[in-house]
Amino acid sequence: MVDHTYETIIEDVLDKGYSIIDNFLSPSTVELLRNDLLWQYDDDQFKKAAIGNHTNEVIKTGIRGDFILWMDETTANGPQQLFFERINDMVQYLNRTCYLGIFRKEFHYALYPEGKFYKRHLDAFQNDDRRKLSIVCYLNEDDWQPEHGGELVIYLKDKDAREKPLNIYPFPGRAVIFESRVLEHEVKPANRERLSITGWLKTQ
Repeated sequence: MVDHTYETIIEDVLDKGYSIIDNFLSPSTVELLRNDLLWQYDDDQFKKAAIGNHTNEVIKTGIRGDFILWMDETTANGPQQLFFERINDMVQYLNRTCYLGIFRKEFHYALYPEGKFYKRHLDAFQNDDRRKLSIVCYLNEDDWQPEHGGELVIYLKDKDAREKPLNIYPFPGRAVIFESRVLEHEVKPANRERLSITGWLKTQ
């Protein structure tokens, strides 16, 4: 059975390296996840995000200013289960139709306090290139506007190989999927808290 949302993701990623899907998460799911994120944050479950992977992890606030909480599917609560159901459905479709070989995934909640950012970077590590697709799902309030900032900037190339930045605003329910090993990107400062789930689909 053809799923038009997933087919759009496939076509977009193959054609241009990224896909933007509005309403990837329903408004009710976004609200449940947002409330869960904020409750966990208020309960001091988050930690300061670092750069690098587990072999060379270091906190550098001048590069990255968000707080994160890793999500464990085996102990996921109700709202988190809804998220993983959506992701698992997509992964099964991608593996079945495109033979992507996605065997693992990792996701975390992310909260950027007002004024914080994440400077330009690539999601693939020098000592670990298993990340294939990066996924960001936004959980911000319904009244989020472009003037609030917090946009994701993906650095593309035009036909003449000149750099062409693409600004993507973090509207609630929106998902951005892009190639982890190819596209450099950054998160611009926002003038209010910026909420999301960020993660990666990984090969073996």
